[in-house]
Formats: sequence, structure tokens, C-alpha cells
Amino acid sequence: MAPNINPAMMEALQHVKGYIFPNELELQWGILIVIYPYLTGLVAGAFILASLNRVFHIRQIEPIYRLSLLTALAFLVIAPLPLLFHLGHPERALEVIITPHLTSPMAMFGFVYAWYLMVVLLLEIWYDFRADIVGFSKTKTGWLGMVYRILTLGFMDTSEKSLAVDDKMGRIITIIGIPSAILLHGYVGFIFGSIKANPWWGTVLMPVIFIFSAIVSGIALMLVLYVVTGRARNTPIKTECMDAMGKFLFYALVFDFALESLDWFHRFYEAEESIDILVLLVSGKLLFSLVGVQLILGTLIPLTTLGLTQVLEIPKKPRKIMYFWSAILILIGIFAVRWNVVIGGQLFSKSFAGFTTYKPDLIGRESLLVGSILLIMPFIILWVLTRFLPPWRGVGKEISHSS
Repeated sequence: MAPNINPAMMEALQHVKGYIFPNELELQWGILIVIYPYLTGLVAGAFILASLNRVFHIRQIEPIYRLSLLTALAFLVIAPLPLLFHLGHPERALEVIITPHLTSPMAMFGFVYAWYLMVVLLLEIWYDFRADIVGFSKTKTGWLGMVYRILTLGFMDTSEKSLAVDDKMGRIITIIGIPSAILLHGYVGFIFGSIKANPWWGTVLMPVIFIFSAIVSGIALMLVLYVVTGRARNTPIKTECMDAMGKFLFYALVFDFALESLDWFHRFYEAEESIDILVLLVSGKLLFSLVGVQLILGTLIPLTTLGLTQVLEIPKKPRKIMYFWSAILILIGIFAVRWNVVIGGQLFSKSFAGFTTYKPDLIGRESLLVGSILLIMPFIILWVLTRFLPPWRGVGKEISHSS
């Protein structure tokens, strides 16, 4: 008698190659867990870019300083939602805070997230926007005026001395926030890198690679947003700001590419028993996403384009276009990085003798539709935040004199 096998399992078995264990047929982490490190990387990268202006006094990027803070907040609010949707019992999510398990990396990440959101990012935004909040509390009426008055926390003084204190406190919080932002996304890399049983993830370079890829993606996102918001508001896009972001994006991409290359050199030099299955993985299942999208489209092409802007005297308009499209390609490439890490690490069997296949559903709890919504939601929240706290009020005064 033929065994009673689920039709969905029969279809999945058609895509299996070689020999895999029964519990490896379906991937435990799907598209939502790909989006989770992607969003946290954008948060960390946007904040680190903003810190270049506040801590290191790089005035060329001042036009996007406050926009970077609001962008980090918008993406940070949505960042835990992929994990929440992935849970079988999302109502239990707060248990990691209420009853912490100190030996669980995922549970400890809840405290890292809460620290960065509640202590670092919200405080810095409050100090930077306090003068605006006080002003709006005096001019806005109705429920909106009440919200602004609540957000002042009773501090209505906007004298020069008070604003100087705001600036000093904001700078202190930014200094604290830089290692906090690195910890936020480096910890995500640590979660993968600490899984020693998986040779695709188990490398000490994983947290460092995650950090630099986060910086790259955050700068690329802010470059795109600066151009898009500038066009939407019909305001001039400062070449000095674009040049500064393009330079930092190029250097960060060089470091990121060097680290990933070093990781592969290290794997080939060690030549452990898993190297053969990893080579087959890269040359087969991940050939398009890793070599085509991540390496060529998302790294080599923008690396070459940005490199040309650093060594050649290219006119302003085509140079801005090169910056913009390089940033777009980088954002696509970094998403491919997250896909290759999360999905790629689950495609080969622990026996090193076979592969499974992952095809995300179009509709469902962990589907392309839900993933697309999660990627769009931060931009909606950012639009609301910019309406509530306009980040371009008084921005760029020091640069405008030199433009």
C-alpha cells in the first residue's frame, strides 16, 4: 500500500537534490527573517551617517542629519514586526522582556532593541527637535497642539543657553548611540555567527560583515531619500552633500567587499569538509542571487561607478545620477546579502549530501505580500514623522553660504 503523503510534501520532494534529513525539507526561516536583518541594518547605517555630522562635525551632510534620525526611528519601529509575524504565538512576544533568558541570544536582543529605541534614538530626536516641538506647541491648536505640549515634557525654554544644553546633551547621546547602533546590528550577525553547526553562518567575521553592510545600506538609503525628498519638495539638492555621502558610501563599500572576500579566502584556506557543499551551493542554488545580484549588480557595478566619481572630474549632474543609481543597486545588493545568508544557510543538508529548495508563498503569514508590506511601512511612517516633525527646518544654513 502506498504511503499517505501530503501533496504539498510530494511537490517539495520534487525539488530535493541528493540526500537530506526529513526535518530539512521545509526551511524554518523564510522571507520575514530575511527582512528582519535588512531593516535593522538600515537603522544602524542611517544613525551612523547622522553621527558623522553631530560627533565628527562633517557639515557637508548636515542637510540629511535630522532626516537620518527620523529614518532610523521609522525603520526601527517596524524592525521587530517580521519576528513577531514569524512567531507561532505572537502574544508571547513580551515574555522575553518579562521573564528574560540570559543564555538566549534572541531574548537578549530584546534588551538591546529596547535600549537603542527608548534610551538612545528617542532621546536624541527629542533633544534635536525640542525647539521645534515648543514652537509648534504654541502655534498648533486642538488635539495636535496638545500632543506637542505633552512632548515638551514641560521644558518650554528656548533661550540660547537652553538650546546649547540641548546640543550638548544630543552630542553625548550620539556618542553613546554609535556603539549602540553597532551593537544593534552586530548582535544580529552574532546570532547567525554563533551557530557553529552551520558552516555557512559559523564564522567570527559574520558580526563584522553585518556591521559594515549595515553602514553601506544606511548611507545608500539616505542618499536615495535625500534625492527623492528634494525632488518632492522642489528644493535644490546640494552637490557637497551628495559628494560627501558618495565618498563615505564608496569607502564603506570597499571595506565591506574586502571583509566578505577575506571570509571566502579564509574558508578556502581552511578547506574544511563543508567547503565542497558550499562551493556547490554558490555555483548552483545561489548562483543568481549571490554572484549575479549580490556580487555583480550590488557590489562591483556600484563600486566601479563610485570609484570613477572619486578619481575623475565628472560634471555635477551626471555625478549625482551616478550616486543615485549606485545607491539603488547597493540597496538591492544588500537585500541579496541578507537573502543569501538566511536562506542560503538552510538550503544544504547537515549531512553535506543534498539540497532543498525555498519558494516563498505569494499570500500568507510568511509571504511575499506580507514582506512587501513590511518594507513599505517604514516609508509611510517616515512620511508621517516628517509631517509631524519637519527635518528640514533651518537645515543647511552653514552650507548655504558656501554653495
